[in-house]
Amino acid sequence: MSRSRYANRRLFFYFLFGVSATLLLISLFRIQVVDDSYKLSADNNVIKAVTLYPERGYIYDRNGELLVTNQRAYDLMVTPRQVKKMDTLNFCRIINIEKEYFDKQFSKARRYSSYRASIFIKEISKQTAAQLQERLYEFPGFYLQERTMREYPQKSAAHILGYVSQVPDYILKKNDRYKKNDNFGMTGIENSYEKELRGTQGIQYLIRDVWNRSKGNFQDGKYDSLAVNGKDLELCIDIKLQKYAEQLIQNKKGSIVAIEPSTGEILVLVSSPYYDPNLLIGRSRSPNFNRMYKDENKPLFDRSLLAEYPPGSTFKLLNALIGLQEDVIYAGTRFSCDQGWRFSPKLKIGCHAHNSPLNLTESISQSCNAYYCYTFRRIIEKYPTAEEGYDNWRNHILSFGLGNFLNNDLYTGRKGRVPSVDFYNRQYGKKRWKAPTVISLSIGQDALVVSPIQMANMCAAIANRGHYYTPHMVRKINGEPLSDSTYTIPKHTTIDKKHFKTIVNGMEKAFTSKRGTAKTARVKNIEICGKTGTAENPHGEDHSIFIAFAPKENPQIALAVYVENGGWGSTWAAPIASLMIEKYLTDQVSNTNLESFILNGNLMDKEDEK
Repeated sequence: MSRSRYANRRLFFYFLFGVSATLLLISLFRIQVVDDSYKLSADNNVIKAVTLYPERGYIYDRNGELLVTNQRAYDLMVTPRQVKKMDTLNFCRIINIEKEYFDKQFSKARRYSSYRASIFIKEISKQTAAQLQERLYEFPGFYLQERTMREYPQKSAAHILGYVSQVPDYILKKNDRYKKNDNFGMTGIENSYEKELRGTQGIQYLIRDVWNRSKGNFQDGKYDSLAVNGKDLELCIDIKLQKYAEQLIQNKKGSIVAIEPSTGEILVLVSSPYYDPNLLIGRSRSPNFNRMYKDENKPLFDRSLLAEYPPGSTFKLLNALIGLQEDVIYAGTRFSCDQGWRFSPKLKIGCHAHNSPLNLTESISQSCNAYYCYTFRRIIEKYPTAEEGYDNWRNHILSFGLGNFLNNDLYTGRKGRVPSVDFYNRQYGKKRWKAPTVISLSIGQDALVVSPIQMANMCAAIANRGHYYTPHMVRKINGEPLSDSTYTIPKHTTIDKKHFKTIVNGMEKAFTSKRGTAKTARVKNIEICGKTGTAENPHGEDHSIFIAFAPKENPQIALAVYVENGGWGSTWAAPIASLMIEKYLTDQVSNTNLESFILNGNLMDKEDEK
């Protein structure tokens, strides 16, 4: 029994050894004869894997004007372990750098990895690359990596488009799709549509000789993969109108936002001061970025999305609508104004001189403060408690998109602030405040702040008589219309459509009546509806504000204009708005004197003098 068992065991081990040897031989045969791909690792000393970077998608405006394209560029790469003794000074002369910079970059590359390639110099010019290519065999360990670099032929819309830079570390940590030397959209459309624009990388295996010169594709490109270019985008903006807006607001701090009310498409998004987007490409990006970052006028700051201002008297339109909805006023309601509203000797809201008493339409066209103090108080005091009345009022305001992120396709933004009941309870104490305590909300002041894009959207909701479409920047992706329901389904306000007629008439009379606050900005043959605003500014001159839409029926454009430290809304913001509207609707400007005044106006010099 013991001999038999021993024989069986020996037979089993012979069988196991034979099967293992056979499998090993088959694997070796497959690796060495059938599948050549494993030679890539073995031949790593003569085969170089080169990343093929895709072209980022092109970007166009709504009329097909090219806004963003690509130009050929090269990164100079280095693998520190492969670098041999060479003429460093000659190398520095060819690529126009100092020896100290060479040492700094080489140390940085070695710290990253001695075995893995990294960027030595990013985005060198085509001319420099051509000179270096001829002598690259003299500098082992270095090679050129071809890629593309952004170019902005219109030199406009920098805040909209954004810029591209090397992928930041925080993205590398959470997204393994990117590698250290990849590009990444940092701001603007480049950021919010990074996934669509970036494309897919390819790879190419090249044979190198002992002098590091390319001798063609390995295995005739059998293992190569092609790069897939990014998708093209068609934006909603009109670049012609965008450039005109930039001219009008130059030498002034502020913003202009214009929207097509029937779609929510953003026609113009301007923040001033602005800059040429070409400043943030190539090797000059870092010094230009640092210079603008330190500039006290903050040209990198996108005021159209991030600045938060009191809406001022433009906000009276919403209080008028809420008053009508809550049945506390009607079109014929009149209130007197004795240069303002008084609750007590210590509590007064002043007002400019105008006719008195006024009905609702006249209160809008002449911008009476007292009218809206009376209206606001009636709205709040309709309910048993101030908290309940205020909550109801606040919900109406929120329905116009104020106090919330608009859920748009822009890369950044702020939600503004429509103070809550809790906010005032913390400030004054529970049940220790009433309508007069927060009466300045009636004229768009107090703790209320909004962004310019929110104001433009509010204006679009009024133009549509009670609904708006989420403002958005992209119309088409690779020629296909944007179908996201976020942008195609209207958002309705809490105000019935019937109440908008009176408000719109008042906005029109701001231009057409003798005492209208926007009469100097009237445009012949265009029915413009607008509202001036002047927002108090504790840090200097008040801000000039204006919202408007046109034409009165079937409006094609709604916009908000903020000019910081511009004083009355009728001085700067209203003329800019009317010029914008006429330019968009007729492609010309009739009041060239007004245009010249705005174009030549320089508020930033006055601020510097102060």
